[in-house]
Amino acid sequence: MGKVTNFFKESVAELKKVVWPGFDDVVSSIKVVLLSTLLVAVVLGLLDWLCVSGMNLIF
Repeated sequence: MGKVTNFFKESVAELKKVVWPGFDDVVSSIKVVLLSTLLVAVVLGLLDWLCVSGMNLIF
């Protein structure tokens, strides 16, 4: 049981060393993720539309 207690004590000590991001950093990261997701969705949508249009021309 001592090993489990030691594990949790060391885990708490390590978590105290972590530099957590501030609110502005989190908001900035969220903006980057949303923008890149939207951009990838638009590009994939355009590629899909082009492929479907090409298939309709062929068949």
